[in-house]
Amino acid sequence: MGALSAYGLRIERRRCQIRAIRKRRELTRIVNRTEGISESDVLAFVTIRNELRRLPFFLEYYRQLGVRHFFFVDNGSTDGGPEMLADEDDVSLWSTSNSYRRSRFGTDWLNWLKLRYGVGHWTLTLDPDEFLIYPFCDSRPLLALCDWLDQSGARSLGTMLIDMYPRGPLEEVEYQTGQDPFELAQWFDSGNYMISKNPRYGNLWIQGGPRARVYFPTEPEKAPSLNKIPLVKWDRRYVHVSSTHMLLPRGLNLVYDEAGGEKMSGCLLHAKFLDTLVDKAAEEIERREHFAGGREYDAYHAARSEPDGLWCQWSERYIDWRQLELLGLMSKGNWA
Repeated sequence: MGALSAYGLRIERRRCQIRAIRKRRELTRIVNRTEGISESDVLAFVTIRNELRRLPFFLEYYRQLGVRHFFFVDNGSTDGGPEMLADEDDVSLWSTSNSYRRSRFGTDWLNWLKLRYGVGHWTLTLDPDEFLIYPFCDSRPLLALCDWLDQSGARSLGTMLIDMYPRGPLEEVEYQTGQDPFELAQWFDSGNYMISKNPRYGNLWIQGGPRARVYFPTEPEKAPSLNKIPLVKWDRRYVHVSSTHMLLPRGLNLVYDEAGGEKMSGCLLHAKFLDTLVDKAAEEIERREHFAGGREYDAYHAARSEPDGLWCQWSERYIDWRQLELLGLMSKGNWA
């Protein structure tokens, strides 16, 4: 990378930091329990809107994994989710009625909270329908992974978003509050992915899977990106640039090995495709607060419901992380 390009990225990083500091004024503190956070705690940062049905399992899953404190920004929920979160001892909660789109889809709000509370901690930045899977996650807690990353000199962990779906029309799936979503959404695409390198930020750009196959069949390049870097040892110099797709400084995005070896990577199991998506798509089409004017939700709403839903003859039923490694969707690297 040339000196001019590197300078441009430094300016962009500083601009993102300034935006986050300014956007802090949009946040109203509901409850702050950060005094109980210890130096080694892994922290999670999440933006929500009307996700009450998902929250009990989300909290249970990440508590069992090893997250010790959760930071939530609620963006105008009307379903009782914020009230539920305010009663949880390991949750700190802020609210805002300001534009999700104008906060760069919540990135500015969470960048501020990580700058204020996350420095020196391993931090997870997540959506409430994303569930981290990493090598040996069935036997080793998240803190063990973070300790290994520290010893390896790694500052971030790359993941691929795996869209999970049921067999059958989404509207016929009845997801209950607190239910494990993967009891219903058991299937995923094992192939059908396109990978390229982002020349500006250095991160991989991944698209494909059922969303490209079903919702963007003639324009797969418009399908949502599936590359994410959710786990980062946070520093006051860091910012997420676009959701968790890429960060600055640029070196945080180099979560793969260009020399022919393998770096450890994980996956985020994505539980978007349940009956909750039907109402969510209608709401977001009205709000127009998501990326590209909500193009993704337009596609969900317009697509004709097939008897098998997103399922096809090449779909795989999810078993565990070892299956994802054998399929080449994640790697344990040299963590034995």
